[in-house]
Amino acid sequence: MESPGECHCPLIIKRFPEPWLGGIYIYNYPQDDILDERFKGRLVWNGSRNTEDIQDMSVIITNVSYSHHGDYICKVNRTLTFNSHEYNTNVTKFIHLTVVAKANRDIASIVSEIMMYVLIVVLTIWLVAEMIYCYRKIAAAGEEAVPENASDYLAITSDSKDNCLGEQPQV
Repeated sequence: MESPGECHCPLIIKRFPEPWLGGIYIYNYPQDDILDERFKGRLVWNGSRNTEDIQDMSVIITNVSYSHHGDYICKVNRTLTFNSHEYNTNVTKFIHLTVVAKANRDIASIVSEIMMYVLIVVLTIWLVAEMIYCYRKIAAAGEEAVPENASDYLAITSDSKDNCLGEQPQV
């Protein structure tokens, strides 16, 4: 059973080793503040939305420039408030941001794309082979046993078979 509780998580991001000066970005539900002018319009909250119980904390930087290259510190002070007590957790993450002119593709994405196309070709060939095999099997079975008349198609019991081919008895 889950205990009722609230989570308050002020998230503070600052550039390292610049002086503290209050940080770059502060998120404390439901409000976020971008304190550094260099990041105005570039930081977007991507974490838990519309709730005080924040489970996911992530920020997206858009329109990155070479001036954003460097080391950052992300500090989270998470306080869970229960009926009987509070539980406090502090986490500090160091993030190194490298800016390059053009994004490099990860080797895993290249291999997975190649494997996808190889798999499509192999499965298509296998499907065509199965279709040819089934067609030949059906054609061979059709040549061997061609029914002589329509009664061979019907599932009629032997007792009433004679009655169905001729006249029906009147009751």
